[in-house]
Amino acid sequence: MKKTTILSLDGGGIRGIITCIILRYIEEQLQLYDNPSAKLGDYFDLVAGSSTGGLIASIILCPDEHRKAKYSIQKGLELYAEKGGDIFQVSFWERMVNPFGLINEKIPQEKLVKNLNDFFGKLELKELIKPCLITSYDIENRRSKIFNSWKARLSTDNFYVKDICRATSAAPTYFTPVQIKSMYGQVFSLIDGGMFANNPALCAYAEARKIPFAEVLKNHQKANYPMVNDLLIISIGTGIEARPYPFKKLENAGKIGWVNPIIDILMSANAETVDYQLGQMFQTLDSGNQKNYYRLNPSLKNASPSMDNVKRSNIESLIQAGLSYVDDNRDVLNQIIQKLIRNKI
Repeated sequence: MKKTTILSLDGGGIRGIITCIILRYIEEQLQLYDNPSAKLGDYFDLVAGSSTGGLIASIILCPDEHRKAKYSIQKGLELYAEKGGDIFQVSFWERMVNPFGLINEKIPQEKLVKNLNDFFGKLELKELIKPCLITSYDIENRRSKIFNSWKARLSTDNFYVKDICRATSAAPTYFTPVQIKSMYGQVFSLIDGGMFANNPALCAYAEARKIPFAEVLKNHQKANYPMVNDLLIISIGTGIEARPYPFKKLENAGKIGWVNPIIDILMSANAETVDYQLGQMFQTLDSGNQKNYYRLNPSLKNASPSMDNVKRSNIESLIQAGLSYVDDNRDVLNQIIQKLIRNKI
């Protein structure tokens, strides 16, 4: 049996550039050692993403006319590097009337909506080439809302991909919440999935356990309803944020003083907790299978931890942080590449 391969992508706004740099190296090596036209979507059996990770997941799983992966990850990198400034730009007037996003959301949504519409058009969730898991949170029903392309083919839970990407990236204080409608007319009021699963790897594991992959992929070299020892999981973060918060600064901070720290701490702690849980889970396996869980999360180096810093200098710093991680971790990345080649169908 071949391993069921899972790619999980964290949220992090413009820091998704780091994710794209790491994935570009993996894709280039797949092209070098396996297939000159290799694309990531053909090597992973399930792709999960929160927020910016959900957008990258959608790009990876876009279908061409033969229901193979349409885009190289380079397309995702270009979207961030070239369109990021357009999406996250705030005019001088908007900064004056809404300083620091204190009155309403920090970033107008029109540019994001336009770019998503231009990129995905009328593509539907059920048309993505592999099972996916893209997160969001339903603020009216107070529960998570998970988008899964496999389930969309079997139920009424089908949406336009552009709407899903808008929902998963609706980070509070950055973008407004969004109401989206399924193809059957059901309306959901949603915010960023990073609020509960900024690292969606454990959600991806739970979802994979419910999927009959041999039937879905039409190949019985993959296990139906795979268990942990049937899995190869690659989880990629958008950069480690290790900024300390001095006790004296927060001792009597009050609600206003805690706004930014609490969001930062909750999102990074969530990602670390998921990594711990999966790491412990794989440690219960035999020595060979223990090595089938990878958490790749670079140092930000000189890049800003902000999710919306689109200054050209910061975009270059994010690219450099990704490249530095690749240079320092080629052995691990090459292990992943060889495992992806062995487990491809």
